Amino acid sequence: MKILVINAGSSSLKYQLINIETEEVLAKGNVERIGIKGGCLTHKAGGKTFVIEKEIKDHTEAIQLVLKELIDGEAGVIRSMNEIGAVGHRVVASGEAFKKTTLVTDEVMKTMEEIAELAPLHNPAAILGVNACRAVMPDKKMALVFDTSFHATMPDYAYLYAIDYDDYTAYKVRKYGAHGTSHKFVSQAAAEYLHKDVSSLNIITCHLGNGSSISAVKGGKCIDTSMGFTPLAGVPMGTRSGDIDAAAVEFLCKKKGMDIHEALVYLNKKCGMLGVSGVSSDYRDLTAAANEGNYRAQLALNMFSYACKKYVGAYMAALGGLDVVVFTAGVGENTPHIRAAVLSDMEAFGIKLDPAKNAFKNDGSVHEISADDSRVKVLVIPTNEELVIARETAALL
Repeated sequence: MKILVINAGSSSLKYQLINIETEEVLAKGNVERIGIKGGCLTHKAGGKTFVIEKEIKDHTEAIQLVLKELIDGEAGVIRSMNEIGAVGHRVVASGEAFKKTTLVTDEVMKTMEEIAELAPLHNPAAILGVNACRAVMPDKKMALVFDTSFHATMPDYAYLYAIDYDDYTAYKVRKYGAHGTSHKFVSQAAAEYLHKDVSSLNIITCHLGNGSSISAVKGGKCIDTSMGFTPLAGVPMGTRSGDIDAAAVEFLCKKKGMDIHEALVYLNKKCGMLGVSGVSSDYRDLTAAANEGNYRAQLALNMFSYACKKYVGAYMAALGGLDVVVFTAGVGENTPHIRAAVLSDMEAFGIKLDPAKNAFKNDGSVHEISADDSRVKVLVIPTNEELVIARETAALL
């Protein structure tokens, strides 16, 4: 079976066509600037890259363009749409409405509209992507694969906030987490690399990128994660503040003349590494600036690493011991000095990095960077969220 994986943004649409039997990526690409001047499709297949520049009115037109490329005589990898067995859609937040991968129906999409506000930057875009696919491929089975599903195993004392319990029951205000497909993939991949059953391991997974989250995984199941009701909570990120005292937000609103909506835009778009450094939200830019002596860039990196270190320490306690730490995503896979800073001075807890191993050049494979005498294994594992979505979709069907 071939699964088409769709990850829709508000003005973009990423895709992969995966042969689920071999787990081979047959084609992949990205449609950019949907509904904006300068639309572009970049399609990769058979070792070649094809670029189409044209105005793309909406997501429906974007999907039509993708399908045209998939069956194209030169760029295509299938003879007809009949070879596509199903479509798997990445969705950030499910609330409590969906605890696992779910088949798309009219009723399901109605519920998706109702919970769109749980991830206002992501869920409405996912809905656009699903509706576009249904319009173009009405006969195809489609599945929603939620970032939050992996975190559905958290116990209530971990996911609840200490607010009036009636407000939780009425409005479902609680921790949901994010990046679940990534945390699931790398925790299972860690077990495979170590030739152990995931049910026997205590793992901390660090998905570190422009958006970052850390999860505690016990026996293959998430028991806690750093992101909260939305992806704003947790460690400071590229442009997100991470954890902050709610009273400080009210104080800033008064001082800056912001309403609550403006405050959320500020916390999501203008804080984090960008806000602290005044340089960039990109960790490569921050590293270059810090190396040139920029105090605020170094401060931002220090704040990020320290926040990650605290979560690792807390989750060691929550797990009751630790076997493996995994780094993944853009920063986690490609920034040795961040990994070293996060796990510095943790020898007393059985974590010791090998500096030479940590300095590897990323080649897309699993790398073990812990010292030979480290009790806890430390791995760098490239994430593959698309493969998880394809697997979940095939399993559902």
